[in-house]
Amino acid sequence: MHTRDYQALDRAHYLHPFTDFKALGEEGSRIIEHAEGVYIHDSEGNRILDGMAGLWCVNLGYGREELVAAATEQMRQLPYYNSFFKTAHPPAVKLAETLCRLAPAHVNHVFFTGSGSEANDTVLRMVRRYWALKGQPDKQWVIGRKNAYHGSTVAGVSLGGMAPMHAQGGPLVPKIAHVRQPYWFGEGRSGEGRSGEGRTAGQDPEAFGRECAAALEAKIQELGEENVAAFIAEPVQGAGGAIIPPESYWPAVKAVLAKYDILLVVDEVICGFGRLGEWFGSVHYGLEPDLMPIAKGLSSGYLPIGGVLVGDRVAETLIEEGGEFFHGFTYSGHPVCAAVAQRNLELLEAEGLVDRVRDEIGPYLASRWKALEAHPLVGEARSLGLIGALELVDPATGERFAESRGVGTLCRDLCFAGGLVMRSVGDTMIISPPLVISRDEIDELIDKARAALDATLARLAEPQSDPRPDPQEESPA
Repeated sequence: MHTRDYQALDRAHYLHPFTDFKALGEEGSRIIEHAEGVYIHDSEGNRILDGMAGLWCVNLGYGREELVAAATEQMRQLPYYNSFFKTAHPPAVKLAETLCRLAPAHVNHVFFTGSGSEANDTVLRMVRRYWALKGQPDKQWVIGRKNAYHGSTVAGVSLGGMAPMHAQGGPLVPKIAHVRQPYWFGEGRSGEGRSGEGRTAGQDPEAFGRECAAALEAKIQELGEENVAAFIAEPVQGAGGAIIPPESYWPAVKAVLAKYDILLVVDEVICGFGRLGEWFGSVHYGLEPDLMPIAKGLSSGYLPIGGVLVGDRVAETLIEEGGEFFHGFTYSGHPVCAAVAQRNLELLEAEGLVDRVRDEIGPYLASRWKALEAHPLVGEARSLGLIGALELVDPATGERFAESRGVGTLCRDLCFAGGLVMRSVGDTMIISPPLVISRDEIDELIDKARAALDATLARLAEPQSDPRPDPQEESPA
């Protein structure tokens, strides 16, 4: 079959996630046929450096035969059985032990799901169940952040703070509130931020971080401590634009939460399993979450699996006081997915990839990435571990372009044409490459990113330049 044949079948039958179906049908999908290491290959024979590790998840890179072998062996032995009705199987039990060994010391239990969205559905059920068991059923409000992403199920969308998602699908889950995000470049330096909240132009990043934490405390006081169940946040906001908070932010949030009897949920779906140079982003920021949703890098994306790591105070209450917890999924702890995830974690450990991100390859990326800040289109180049963002600005003013110009989308498309996957979130370009990426491959990534920036600048200089969005929408997942 040729590309056009796949595109015709795709157009006829496949409804893609986060997609304008009509526009995609008119344009035609990219068809990815195979992959190895940090590269994907399309049906036209193009070799493309995957600067996004799929959707933030292919931490071990593509083509790892060890994971294929783990799946094959488990499929032959036990391809499926459920975890309902007082039943378990070795892959899920072993994976649970491994995860709790790698997690912070106060985390000793895990509830398995099939994805990060399901993990955050579980969080909402578990948080409210916990407070009911503690005799405080009114503690139902969960506070999240504007522009945060916690999945695309009804509960995930409700916990997240993305306005376009909130605008579709009718009423959301009640008793969920959102406070400002710690996005200094967009909302702390100058101009109007995405959330529309006012602030002082040119604000110091550390003061801005403390101000965002103060907004959390104000919301707790507004709702009443006796009504607030939990605060949920990503260590670094991924789909929101690789937003790395000011150093002051998390210590200030910890101080706020220490004053109140409120659970902390740290969404590790993107930051977990080495992305920030620690097993979990919570460790990097010195946090002690009560609940930690996980997915993506848990299996390096080879098979769908997620879960919630549960801290001792929540787990002990559910176990000792809870009775039956009426929640779960057919594929919770699926044996093949669990076996692949177990082998994935073993390889991450054996190859020292988490330490490598922290001590070697992350700092190398940071030095090369920061140099892109000298480009006329780049207002800020930030990174942490193996996650990074470029903020595109008008070279003449240093301010953001009008949204209608679609500059980020143009740059994204030029990246792809030049052999690099780099995502756009508005006019923020983001990367999250596999943890196995080499220095030479980082050099290639930087060269291709710079070439795309140059090409974008040249296109913007053309008379009546009108970059239009590519119909292949970017998922926030």
